Amino acid sequence: MTDENTVTPAPLDTRYLDPAVPVDERVEILLGQMTLEEKAGLFFHTMISMGEEGQLSGGDADWDIPSTHEYVVGRAMNHFNLLTGGTAEEMARWHNRLQALAASTRLGIPVTVSSDPRHSYSDNPLAGLLAGAFSVWPETLGLAATRDASLVEEFGNVARQEYSAVGIRLALHPQVDLATEPRWARQLDTFGEDAEVTATLGAAYIRGFQGPALGPGSVSTMTKHFPGAGPQKDGEDPHFAYGREQVYPGGQFDLHLVPFEAAFEAGTSQIMPYYGMPVGTDLEEVGFGFNRSVITGLLREKYGFDGIVCTDWGLINDSEVEGEPFPARAWGVEDLSPRQRMLKVIEAGADQFGGEADPAMLVDLVRAGDISETRIDESARRLLREKFTLGLFDTRYVDVDAAVQLVGSAAFVAAGQAAQRASLTLLENTSLTEGGAPLLPLARGSRLYVEGIAPEVAAMYGTVVDDPAQADVIIVRTHAPFETRATVFENYFHAGSLDFSPEVLQHLADLAEHAPVVVDVFLDRPAILGPVADRVSAVIANYGANDSALLDVLTGVDEPRGALPFDIPASMEAVRNSRPDVPFDTDSPRYKFGHGLRYTSQA
Repeated sequence: MTDENTVTPAPLDTRYLDPAVPVDERVEILLGQMTLEEKAGLFFHTMISMGEEGQLSGGDADWDIPSTHEYVVGRAMNHFNLLTGGTAEEMARWHNRLQALAASTRLGIPVTVSSDPRHSYSDNPLAGLLAGAFSVWPETLGLAATRDASLVEEFGNVARQEYSAVGIRLALHPQVDLATEPRWARQLDTFGEDAEVTATLGAAYIRGFQGPALGPGSVSTMTKHFPGAGPQKDGEDPHFAYGREQVYPGGQFDLHLVPFEAAFEAGTSQIMPYYGMPVGTDLEEVGFGFNRSVITGLLREKYGFDGIVCTDWGLINDSEVEGEPFPARAWGVEDLSPRQRMLKVIEAGADQFGGEADPAMLVDLVRAGDISETRIDESARRLLREKFTLGLFDTRYVDVDAAVQLVGSAAFVAAGQAAQRASLTLLENTSLTEGGAPLLPLARGSRLYVEGIAPEVAAMYGTVVDDPAQADVIIVRTHAPFETRATVFENYFHAGSLDFSPEVLQHLADLAEHAPVVVDVFLDRPAILGPVADRVSAVIANYGANDSALLDVLTGVDEPRGALPFDIPASMEAVRNSRPDVPFDTDSPRYKFGHGLRYTSQA
């Protein structure tokens, strides 16, 4: 018996589930049946973690992440950035459990799973993750060092296959910012300092992930950070209040747009504005995610971009991570309440709030009349259209066995290893005697004293000794300098001085008293390498390469083929005197952009 006051809900029009119906029609059929709460859930794209062995997570207290059930069912959210990883089998099973949970909701809207880069050696939860089960390639700077657009596209295609196999369908990259401030902490994921190289390689990267057009076989790309991060005052990053200002003393704002123009041409599906706020321009001095003159005026109107715009993570609410406070990156609008910030982002023209998880606040803004439901529908259409275009409604689950076979396959691993070798950049290779042959390549079987290299790997190339005085050659692996900062979060980002410490330089000089020294430097930033080169016999740069890749090149198994993706400054004084928005602006660099020696030609 039914109460006469009970309202029977209308049956769903399920034609949006029919792949034969055109995408735009499917979008309208679904949108017309969504509640405001369900629409609001689309607007939030935040971090999520896996449970043990591919189970759904019950929450992560360190990162203030609630349970997956709360996100998907309680808050109607369906866009998540995967913060953790596991084996291919665990990730694929987790994805299928997540999609099954989403399918159980009223409308069954599938989840879009995204990821920061996870194909190299970075371990920064705010920027890039360890490769884990995936094939391992050089970081983006290393791809740039190859100068090989076909290799970059090949990487994108391999990453697309590995991502898709475990259900990741959105790449929160590429990062096509120009590394014009040598101290900036975010250079590792860029293509370097040159606008044309970045434009060419960034477009190839997008083609590799998306293909010629976005479709069921694609991984969507969220190109960042519009309108170009990089011109950071004093090189500090706007993840933090002291780095919030982007400055253009050289008047080069437009130059930083060049790579984005190439990304639009390549069809990038999404765009992420950066945290920074422009200072000294005609633009409103608020963070780019709040900036209507940038998102609507420049991106939407000038460039005609009608894809998804997602803010960078954490613009609205303060948070706490790993026990430390992490304020909202609300630069220029710090005095606004979270509710007012949310309204400003929507008014600026963005479609999604990265790193936020408060649909109820957006619902309240609509119910209060601050935001029209028509405006909500505008963004909801874009967000739903991409889910349909990617085929998420039509193929919800991945093949676990196929994922196990494909992810980290021998062919993909070999391609990544070859790319690591190709990226290595030989900067110095001196002769030990006047008119003699350069030190490199080393003879196989040499007595090797190594630091920063696994002895068992080095033993495959020579005889490892424990005393540098017994060595024929000394090989030291080190990294570009950085300053230690006060918090855990800050130390995920390598910032500050590029000078090596006196202790490091003295240690290299001491080693050189015993035998010729080869130094390999991980260049996540352009270190001041002159004092190093003046003390040793050979210097080589890497941007994410394992010991075997390095030793293959040092011993002549492969040729060094990399070219510097940026200038190497002569001094910190030259860095401080340069203009943050202008490429190649330090005086008399020690090594110029494009420098890279070969064994066949030391020119």
